[in-house]
Amino acid sequence: MRKLLFSLFVLLGSLQLDAQQINWVSGAVQDSTTHSPIADVVVSVMKDTGSTVSNRFGLFRIAVRKTNTILLFQHPKYLPKQIKVDQPAQLVIELAPRPKSADPIGLAKAKARFARNSNPNYGNVAMGVSSFFDETYGQLYENKFMEVKKEASSTFAIDVDRAAYSNMRRFIRNKERIPADAVRIEELVNYFPYSYACPGNDSIFGIYSSYAECPWQKKHNLLQIAIRAQKGDIDSLPRSNLVFLIDVSGSMADKNKLPLLQAAFRVLTANLRDSDKVAIVAYAGTPGVILASTPGSDKGKILAAIDNLSAGGATAGEAAIKMAYQIAEDNFIRGGNNRVILATDGDFNVGQTSDLDMEELISKKSESGVLLTCLGFGMKNYKDSKLETLASKGNGNFAYIDDLEEGTKVFAREFGGTLFTVARDVRAQVCFNPARVKSYRLLGYENKSLKDGEEDTIKVVGGIVGTGHCVVAMYEIEPMTQNNNAADSLLAHVKLCYRTPEDTTERHLQQIVSTPRMTFVNASEDFRFASSVALFGMLVRKSKFKGDGDVQMVLDIGKKSLGKDEGEYRSEFLKLVKTVWKKTDWLKDPPEQ
Repeated sequence: MRKLLFSLFVLLGSLQLDAQQINWVSGAVQDSTTHSPIADVVVSVMKDTGSTVSNRFGLFRIAVRKTNTILLFQHPKYLPKQIKVDQPAQLVIELAPRPKSADPIGLAKAKARFARNSNPNYGNVAMGVSSFFDETYGQLYENKFMEVKKEASSTFAIDVDRAAYSNMRRFIRNKERIPADAVRIEELVNYFPYSYACPGNDSIFGIYSSYAECPWQKKHNLLQIAIRAQKGDIDSLPRSNLVFLIDVSGSMADKNKLPLLQAAFRVLTANLRDSDKVAIVAYAGTPGVILASTPGSDKGKILAAIDNLSAGGATAGEAAIKMAYQIAEDNFIRGGNNRVILATDGDFNVGQTSDLDMEELISKKSESGVLLTCLGFGMKNYKDSKLETLASKGNGNFAYIDDLEEGTKVFAREFGGTLFTVARDVRAQVCFNPARVKSYRLLGYENKSLKDGEEDTIKVVGGIVGTGHCVVAMYEIEPMTQNNNAADSLLAHVKLCYRTPEDTTERHLQQIVSTPRMTFVNASEDFRFASSVALFGMLVRKSKFKGDGDVQMVLDIGKKSLGKDEGEYRSEFLKLVKTVWKKTDWLKDPPEQ
């Protein structure tokens, strides 16, 4: 009997030890070109019998029994890939499509991708959506170099969205790999304050330009165009009619969602003027009016309504949006700032749920003169693609709140720019001189580019710009190697088109760019810092246009161009870059074994 018990203890001990050695590896599999999730990928453990299959979101989870395991990823339409992993781990695996030299369907898809890259649909609605676990992002197809002889002009919508930067910061702080489609380079660049002067009272916009060497591609140059809006005194700005549309569904219960949202709205409430008024609509399974339109002088009542919010239930987004717009219209202030402020993780699951359905709804509501500001919160099920769509189609702006400091930045330090629009349907057309420019590439703005010729039609919807905002755009220029006409100093012609908030007449502002090229080290601090941020965005996106650029170059440029560093945002950026620098695998594909 003693021998039997001893044998039983040995067996149980070995089973327990074996169970302890089991680790779980999870992750997502995506296309290396489009970053779309790949379903039905067979994930197997080399020299073992374990295997699993990725789901429709490209997600997988597999058990392994030891460290330094090699996983094999196989799919009939993609090249196989082997990855060595240390457990437990979370992976993002990119598979390269198999060559299709004689595949007419593949060729048609490639042409469609190129068409979207050259002339994307503003708002990213028709460009597709990529998934990163349960988060969704609009797919981006990186701008290519355009030959001036074939297409001399570049047109893009201007707005002040900056959500991509704070969202990227959230990934870095959490030590998580950054999904490529979450990185919109123009939103990274425009997150920071710049020192370009505001125009005089008789002008809505001022245009500035600088031209210098490109640090990551020595044979190329960089053209930076900065557009600065006039800045009005807060007390002189129009009265506000605001409706807080707050998601209190079950998915908002996390501490970085509804509690952070409440703290951010307390900051906004503190900045309201007595003449402003606020209503609050909260929605879960069904929407409800938490606070009727209340003057800003009664801050105690507004704060009490915010503090009493709690999360639970489904997400009736469609009905809630209709209710919020109706309240805004009922309390409409002619000549005022009429706006719905939507705060959510974007997870609409009751009513019309597709991006296209929501686009149609918001587009109709925007005709009432009520603008839309979208605020994103949270992680894991955050729907960036949906909120970006709503903001672009609602004549609005878009921010992601990852901490209270960001809420303070949006609602206190940049209160006027966030809530008060000085121009709408804003777009810029840059026409290059073929005598000086061989080809050009716009850095970022992939989902804000407008089709050739579209800029001349009255149906074009550009972006909105708030009071005091500065918008920066950068072009990488391949110069003509020979210019026989030394007197030809024209580099480009910039045309800015916009409408004032209550006027349908389109206005224009034009400027000639004849700036001589300077060395990069002699360029302004703003120019050099914006360049470092753009390069970092290219590195995170694994851009094929990064040239000789690397993280060390980003740090070197950034350190030497901090300037006054208002709000210490530039210093924070360098800390984030250093964090990514330590995670070297984030900027390259894991090596094949």
